[in-house]
Amino acid sequence: MNYIGSKFRLSGFIFDTVTEVCGGDLTGKVFCDLFAGTGIVGRTFRPFVKQVISNDVEFYSYVLNRHYIQNKLAGIEQARFDELNALPGEAGFIFEQYSKNGKAGRKYFTSENGKKIDAVRRQIEIWKKNGVISEDYYFFLLTSLLESADKIANTASVYGAFLKKIKRTASRPFSLEPAATDGVPDFNQNNSVFQKDANELIHQIEGDILYLDPPYNARQYGANYHLLNTIAKYDTFVPRGKTGLRDYFRSDWCRKNEVLNSFEELIKNAGFRYIFLSYNNEGLMSRSQIREVMSAFGTYDLKTRSYSRFKADKTENRNHKASQTTEYLHILEKN
Repeated sequence: MNYIGSKFRLSGFIFDTVTEVCGGDLTGKVFCDLFAGTGIVGRTFRPFVKQVISNDVEFYSYVLNRHYIQNKLAGIEQARFDELNALPGEAGFIFEQYSKNGKAGRKYFTSENGKKIDAVRRQIEIWKKNGVISEDYYFFLLTSLLESADKIANTASVYGAFLKKIKRTASRPFSLEPAATDGVPDFNQNNSVFQKDANELIHQIEGDILYLDPPYNARQYGANYHLLNTIAKYDTFVPRGKTGLRDYFRSDWCRKNEVLNSFEELIKNAGFRYIFLSYNNEGLMSRSQIREVMSAFGTYDLKTRSYSRFKADKTENRNHKASQTTEYLHILEKN
């Protein structure tokens, strides 16, 4: 999935640093990914730790992590995917509000793809209400739908705007493909997934390793990925403005005058021995500010990694420009 701030390419660096600091054997450790996003970091650590706690305030993220962190599936059941893909399209909410030729005129999807998303999303909900599928399988299907829809979205990676013309990848017919189920360990993990404000949840959890990957800048994730929330919730509301926004959570971590206070409060209240904070050189908090806050609560260290970060152009071809940036992994061993 195309995602701002994804740690997919940095997951190896993060894992190596954590094991260097905390020891190579993590099997007795409780690992928490407090700003989980698509769940890449939690998925990286899941096979190696005793328990994963995953959290993100956005519902689409809860869906993804409910599958990737907590699910225990018996199998994919390809016949269900065949049945969903064979459904005729329906002129539902996604078509009318977010597809070409819908009444709202928004071009996030082609007409045909918007109708297919509506048909698949409705059927998944019917199966759940009728008890045809388990809760685990419900979130597996929703994750599959979100990832499949994202592949044919007519955007420049985020949903803050749609493109004026339908690009090539968005014109491909929608196909529901199973989300990944590999890498799930055989032992019984009592993993937990939450959808809460991080500064509130920190009072309710404890463990060994706390990984933090909060928003770096003023861009609110609820606005950038509002359509994923809409597909996941499939609820009734009146979309606002040209882009069809819904009401969304506004994080203090995206506010320059609030972020430092939120950070200090979280570190102070964290019941974890080791804390790792991913933050880059373009963030609202400076490197020195982060060091000052963390050093007040224990022993501080820092690891860095330079990498090419790709930014999407707002063109119908989704061309990419590489930009060099530095990822800081701030480390705290609390007193």
